[in-house]
Amino acid sequence: MTAVDLPAVPRVLIAEADPASRELLEQVLSRVRCDARVDTCDEGRQALELLAHTPYDLIIADWELPGVDGLSILRSLRQQHRTPALPFILVSRRNDGASVREVLPLAPTAYLTKPLNRENLTQRLQGLLLSGEDTSNPAPTPGPGLTLATFLERRRDLAEGAPLMTDVQVAIKRSLNPGGLDLKLLEEEIRTDPQITAVLIAAANSAAQHQGGGPVQTVAQALHQLGTGQSMNLILGLTIKRCARLNVPCLADYAERYWELSLHTAEYARTIARMLDLEQERCYCAGLLHRLGDLALLRCLEEWTQAGGDLDEPEEVGDSLEQFGAGFGSALRTRWRLPLELRELIAAVYGLGGGVYSREALVMNMAAQMAHLPSHEGLEELARGRTARLLKIGLPELMRLRRQ
Repeated sequence: MTAVDLPAVPRVLIAEADPASRELLEQVLSRVRCDARVDTCDEGRQALELLAHTPYDLIIADWELPGVDGLSILRSLRQQHRTPALPFILVSRRNDGASVREVLPLAPTAYLTKPLNRENLTQRLQGLLLSGEDTSNPAPTPGPGLTLATFLERRRDLAEGAPLMTDVQVAIKRSLNPGGLDLKLLEEEIRTDPQITAVLIAAANSAAQHQGGGPVQTVAQALHQLGTGQSMNLILGLTIKRCARLNVPCLADYAERYWELSLHTAEYARTIARMLDLEQERCYCAGLLHRLGDLALLRCLEEWTQAGGDLDEPEEVGDSLEQFGAGFGSALRTRWRLPLELRELIAAVYGLGGGVYSREALVMNMAAQMAHLPSHEGLEELARGRTARLLKIGLPELMRLRRQ
């Protein structure tokens, strides 16, 4: 279900025992999609009966429903292994770490705690029913006349980004303490994942734009802007999308290599920026995100195979990456409206061209060169290069960087 292919009249089930909460849910839903067909009930067994006979596009259920609780309803739906997973918002009074850990394995699209916040609820429903934020764009089905190249051309402007390289459930569990989600711990857990980083920064910039804030360019800034609830919901929402993890071994191997290259570039960028007293975390993020397009392309290749398309490994994979990887990255960064400053740093990874460059752009270019160097080779030539000379970094500094 997306903004493009929503049913003419989306069907929503609200299972909520509390009349005030149920009324609020209906009000907000009607304002987001006035044409939605809404069924309501106040106990779990009735909800299950409705689900058995009606194809819903979205479920909103209270954990504390009498009879059969909302968590049990969510569990029964997930056991059906529907692809993509049916969007499900779980509502509860519980906000302790133990409750969150219990919910995580069932991957709700969102977990909202009471009392419900009208603004947050509106944003979540807009994402589901208008913008397609939390659901999957349907991939073209391979068939006569649809080549892999044509498939990738069509997916380039609709791709949902990179596959997840972090175990989200483990990351959130490690970030929980008795008081709830610790944003600092969460940052440490997810900061190496390109997809989570890009989605959080994109969402935070959207929020900052509405609230009049400046550009968000790091994971720490994004988490602070979004807060614990929205951050967790966004991250959890990524896990239920199609091809969130790669299962084709060849594609997973390519993804690991690109991810490792991104991490090496990011670490070099942060170290060089720290050495030169520049903005470390923004450089780190630029390095981490510079292969986002290649990773997104690999995810689309997995979609191709899942839909029945043939894939000649590794020839077609390599050719596709060379032909489409850069285009996928550019399209994603533009569509997700990543800040211009961050995009400029990502572009500097690939080359400098002509003109005047910021020192951070030079850092990114140097970090990329370092990440691509074979072990213990090429440092002398790199020290004589243009980027090193502009940064005033000599061979001794490069040797120290290599040893770190």
